[in-house]
Amino acid sequence: MASTLRDLLAQKEALEQKITELRAAEVSEAIAKIHALIEEYGLSQEDIFARTSSSKTRKTSSNKVPAKYRDPSTGKEWSGRGVSPRWLQGKNREDFLIA
Repeated sequence: MASTLRDLLAQKEALEQKITELRAAEVSEAIAKIHALIEEYGLSQEDIFARTSSSKTRKTSSNKVPAKYRDPSTGKEWSGRGVSPRWLQGKNREDFLIA
């Protein structure tokens, strides 16, 4: 069964055509099912595509955290969250606590 490049390319094109036809038929079937469900349950576009609280958008807290540490020489402050600032690195944090 020696196949040539030309034979294989012809088979590939025939398969791609079959894939395209089958996909179109399956998509058409899926759309028909969706239409039937919409009609059966009386759904509207808003029912189907409305954003819910579980959607991708989340509300983040915009509350600013109060500072816990202050550099007395510059007055810079740090909340204690995230990477510690350079003015505090290698030093005892308790010395810079805000009362």
